[in-house]
Amino acid sequence: MFKGTTIIAVQRDGKVAMGGDGQVTLGDTVMKHGARKVRWLYEEQILAGFAGSTADAFTLFERFEEKLELFNGSLTRAAVEMAKDWRMDKMLRRLEALMIVADEEHIFVISGNGDVIEPDDAIVGIGSGAPYAEAAARALYRHSGLSAAEIVKAAMEVTAGICIYTNDRLTLEVLPKEEPAEPEDK
Repeated sequence: MFKGTTIIAVQRDGKVAMGGDGQVTLGDTVMKHGARKVRWLYEEQILAGFAGSTADAFTLFERFEEKLELFNGSLTRAAVEMAKDWRMDKMLRRLEALMIVADEEHIFVISGNGDVIEPDDAIVGIGSGAPYAEAAARALYRHSGLSAAEIVKAAMEVTAGICIYTNDRLTLEVLPKEEPAEPEDK
């Protein structure tokens, strides 16, 4: 389990929301409060979040984006090929991170062990706060009519109150990407 972050993704009603906290921890010291651990990839059609070493995660983002380009944005194919490379490549094998990747149809967790895991219930988390975030998200999903984004936001608020490696500075992104509303002429 990686200490220092929480990333959660929820799929509901044709939308996928992914959120991550902003805390960067080194040992028992908070080094940064506003890191962005959730990113847009492949022409803003794919969301990716990471838990683990920041430098390793950026390497993985770059490699994963290359796989998406190679397979014309096919998330499933790119995820499988990324997991193969991560497990087989001597340099990549040493990277310490987990990734959640999502498009409008799928959410996967990718690991350096060669795992590509699609959750049964369209809710998945990684990082030290993942068990808290997943528990809160599952309860909200089953017992409320909240949207995917509202569930992620509430689950991360619960997690920030429990996990010392998770703060309340949330990055929240939703697929499909919503363009900002243009101001109305008055």
